[in-house]
Amino acid sequence: MKSKFITAFAAVILFQGCYSFKGIAIPPDVNSYVVENFQNSAPQAPGDINQRFSEALRSKIRNESRLVYNEQNPDIEFSGSITGFRLNPEAPQAGNTVALNKLEITVMVNFVNKKDESKSWKKPFSFFRTFESDKDFISIQDQLITEIFKQLMENIFNEAFTGW
Repeated sequence: MKSKFITAFAAVILFQGCYSFKGIAIPPDVNSYVVENFQNSAPQAPGDINQRFSEALRSKIRNESRLVYNEQNPDIEFSGSITGFRLNPEAPQAGNTVALNKLEITVMVNFVNKKDESKSWKKPFSFFRTFESDKDFISIQDQLITEIFKQLMENIFNEAFTGW
C-alpha cells in the first residue's frame, strides 16, 4: 500500500512539468511568452479595444500557466488584430422591430511557437452576446465586451495549450 502511494506520488512529480490538472499541456522546454499589442482593424470598435484585448490575453496566460512574460526572447508569441466588431439585429418581431441585438467580436490570432514551428498557427476566433433591443447599447457595451473577451480568451488559450 505504501509503495503504491510512493509510486503514484513520484509519477505526479515527474509529469508535473508538462501536465496541468486544468487540461493544458505545455512542454517543459517552453518557459516564456509574449503577447504583442493587437491592432484594431475594426472601424466600429472602441478605440481602446485592442489594448484591453492584449492585456486580457496576457493576464489569462499569466494566471493560468507556469509561463513567464518575456519580451526579449520568448518561446511563444501571440499577435494579431481585432478584425470585427459588429452589432446586428436578431429575432425580428411584428411591426418591423427586433427583440434582440447581437454584438459579435472577431479576432485574428497569430501564434508562433519558436521551440516547435509545426505547432504555430494563424486563426480567427469569434464570439457574440445577444441583448434585449430596448437596452441602451452604450451603457452595456463594456459589460458585453468583457463577457465576449472571457470566452475568446478561453478559446485561444485552449487552442494554444491543449493537444501538445
